[in-house]
Amino acid sequence: MSKPDFRLFPNVLIGEGTEVGDFCVLGQPAKGRAPGQDRLSIGPDGVIRSHTVIYAGSSIGARVQTGHAALIRENTRIGDDCSIGSGCVVEFAVVIGDRVRLHTQVFVPEYSVLEDDCWLGPRVVLTNARFPASRRAKDTLQGVHIRRFARVGANATLLPGVVIGAGALVGAGAVVTKDVPADTVVVGNPARPLGRVSELEDEGGLVYADAARPTVAASRHHPAR
Repeated sequence: MSKPDFRLFPNVLIGEGTEVGDFCVLGQPAKGRAPGQDRLSIGPDGVIRSHTVIYAGSSIGARVQTGHAALIRENTRIGDDCSIGSGCVVEFAVVIGDRVRLHTQVFVPEYSVLEDDCWLGPRVVLTNARFPASRRAKDTLQGVHIRRFARVGANATLLPGVVIGAGALVGAGAVVTKDVPADTVVVGNPARPLGRVSELEDEGGLVYADAARPTVAASRHHPAR
C-alpha cells in the first residue's frame, strides 16, 4: 500500500496491494458513532483514488477501484472486482454484488440492491423516496433492485421499488416507473418495452462485451451476496 496524504480513522483494515490516493478519508464515522466504533474493511489489490470518502461500517471486496471523489456511506457491502466511478454516491445500507460497474456520477440511494455483473452508465439515478413530501418519507423508503447482467444506459432514472430483471437493458435517458421483466429492452419516458435483449444482434460480442450471455432462467432469482 502506498502512503500518500489521506485521513485514516481507527479500525480500518486495508488489504495488501491496495493503493490509496491523496486526500481520501477512510473510516469516516456515521452520525452518532464514535471514531473506530465500526470497522471499515477494504480488500486487497484495489485502487482508491484521490478525494474518495468511505464510511466506517462498510465492507469493500477485492480489486475494487474507485474514481476520484467517490462517496460510499456506512453499512454498505460491495463485492469483488467492482468499479465505482468518479463522483458516484453510494448511500448507506446498499448491497452491490461482484463485477458491478458504476460509471461517472451514478447515484445509488439507501436500500438498493445491485446483483452481480450489473452495468450502470454515466449519471444514472436510482431513487427510493416514494412519498418525498411526507413527514414520514424516511419510513417508506424503498430501494431499486437490479438483477444480474442488467444494463442501464446513461442518464436513466429508476423510480423507488422498481425491479430491473436479469439481463434487461434500459435505454439512455429512460424513466423507469414499473418493473422491467428479464431479458427486456425498455426505452422512453415513461419507459416502455421495445423488444428482447436475446433477440438483439450480437456480432463480435458488442451487446454483452466481456460478460457471457446470461442464462436468464437461471439468474432471475439470484440474490446479491
